[in-house]
Amino acid sequence: MYKHLIRPILFLFNPEKVHNFTMWVLRFYQTIRIFNPIFRLLYQVKDKKFEREVFGIKFPNPIGLAAGLDKDGEAIDMLGMLGFGFVEVGTVTPKPQPGNPKPRLFRLKRNQGLINRMGFNNNGVEELVKKLRQKYTSVVVGGNIGKNKITPNEDAVSDYIKDFQALHDYVDYIAINISSPNTPNLRELQNKEPLKQLLTALKNEDKKFEKSKPILLKIAPDLTDSQLDDIVEIVSEVGIDGIIATNTTISREGIDYSKEEIESFGAGGMSGKPLKKRSTEVIRYLHSKLGEKTPIIGVGGISNAEDVREKLEAGASLVEIFTSFIYNGPATVKKILKRL
Repeated sequence: MYKHLIRPILFLFNPEKVHNFTMWVLRFYQTIRIFNPIFRLLYQVKDKKFEREVFGIKFPNPIGLAAGLDKDGEAIDMLGMLGFGFVEVGTVTPKPQPGNPKPRLFRLKRNQGLINRMGFNNNGVEELVKKLRQKYTSVVVGGNIGKNKITPNEDAVSDYIKDFQALHDYVDYIAINISSPNTPNLRELQNKEPLKQLLTALKNEDKKFEKSKPILLKIAPDLTDSQLDDIVEIVSEVGIDGIIATNTTISREGIDYSKEEIESFGAGGMSGKPLKKRSTEVIRYLHSKLGEKTPIIGVGGISNAEDVREKLEAGASLVEIFTSFIYNGPATVKKILKRL
């Protein structure tokens, strides 16, 4: 029904407007709790064989929602009822910011992909904390944090620490986003020295809390093997709990569009099926270096059960989806788990 009736109608409209409408619908049903059992019955698949413990957290199934869809934590409980094993909110920044100028979200229908240059648009970490305090289900939540656009890289650590302090007691793990291509110069933080400084500061900050929280690093798919080796070295040395591989790509390889069409989309990160191969390559490379001691969440181009198996066999312990949820609809997780 979704693919043949609802999606064709939604895809007639501007992608960002459809996203905002979808979030409104999710918020609406989340507030009317009488519907909660119905959504659980329709979309959740509960089976002990899907449960797994990673980073010391018990996940009901290995399929999570990647950061970016629910930046401000508006529909966490509802997304959990749609079957996700965990929901990653954000990317959030210390201060609210509008993001980049519109239009900034584009569909690649022929390849089931997206290009976005949203630019960390969010209501700020204080507003996210308010939403997290209102959460009423037990869904596992990760908090994805970044820096404000106006904050220079030399002051980036301060922004990440502010986010970290605010979210620490309200999420199950914290993901450090230094790999979005849509905030100027952000990816420079993936370089060896700034990355080591940032991760060390956050690990030290974590020690100030009574209960430690897993810290994960989200990396770009566009890194060279040499850069990945630097990340492996730093992650091992600092003791980071895990890696999320990967964010969106600045590459435009693997899409069925002309040069002129690609240029018309402009800058931004590409997600969805075109990212699948590179994401898996990065996961496999990192796993070959890190082994089982540093778990990996695999992200990029996951549309079905076969894609999940591919990521897990490459070395991922968990996976996240984003673009396929938009293309395949609310039953996406249920269908994948049933096939698994």
